[in-house]
Amino acid sequence: MRIWFKEWKDNRLLRDHEVTDASEETRTHKIFHALEEACNVLDLSKPIWLESTIRDFKRSSKARFYQDSFMDEIEFDYLEIHVLEED
Repeated sequence: MRIWFKEWKDNRLLRDHEVTDASEETRTHKIFHALEEACNVLDLSKPIWLESTIRDFKRSSKARFYQDSFMDEIEFDYLEIHVLEED
């Protein structure tokens, strides 16, 4: 599984990080592990999965985490998660 994380501000890509996970874990575990890794690399607190975020992710394998998903202030508009490739 390949998952791409992107920080966006004013419709511009600020930073990104791609995580590849070839483990035998479940899809959900791979996504949570990838999110944790991306947050460590990008030096972010882990965002909270709101109902709207979960709904969007289930529908399109893509979701956005806005300020209301983070406990700390963020210096970008949103963090986007996008599953590029699944096993």
